[in-house]
Amino acid sequence: MAQKSSIKKRLTADELEQLHAWLNDPKLTQLEVTEKINELIEDRGGDPVTKSAVNRYKLNIDQVGKAIRESRQMAEIWIGEFGAAPQSKVANMTSEIIRNSMIDVSLALQKITMGADDPEIIAGAIKMLKDLAYSHEKLEKAVSETTDREVKIKEIARKEALAEAASNAETAARAQGMDEDQVAFWRNKVLGI
Repeated sequence: MAQKSSIKKRLTADELEQLHAWLNDPKLTQLEVTEKINELIEDRGGDPVTKSAVNRYKLNIDQVGKAIRESRQMAEIWIGEFGAAPQSKVANMTSEIIRNSMIDVSLALQKITMGADDPEIIAGAIKMLKDLAYSHEKLEKAVSETTDREVKIKEIARKEALAEAASNAETAARAQGMDEDQVAFWRNKVLGI
């Protein structure tokens, strides 16, 4: 069972922000960063952190950063793929990604909570699944509404195009000298009546 990082336990929000800045500074080694952060902690009377704790924390944030970059790259690929596609296709694809993520998170949470005695861990896992399910439900509703909206828009566009074609047929029939019965016949023919 993974324990909360000693970095997160011992650092204030401001110290954590400063640690991130130092860890992202290529001029500083992790040993220098550890010394600098421990100076801040000691100034307020806190317990210092080890270089290995800083190293683990850096590996963790690098891993999260990598996952975010990969997610953005995938989003750019899909946007390129679906750029001009109807919103419902994009929404359906996004919904499928969320469904798969829910399964992955569910399996990971099962591993984490298996044999866990800490009620906070179990409650946190249940809340996370509940939040995911709620988000998925909202997304499914949005996909449905988007699809319905697209159908309505297409139907309105179809009716407008037919009305314009019927009007053009009526004008052309009159220009050819047809009587009103013939004009009505061609107008109705275009409208499918």
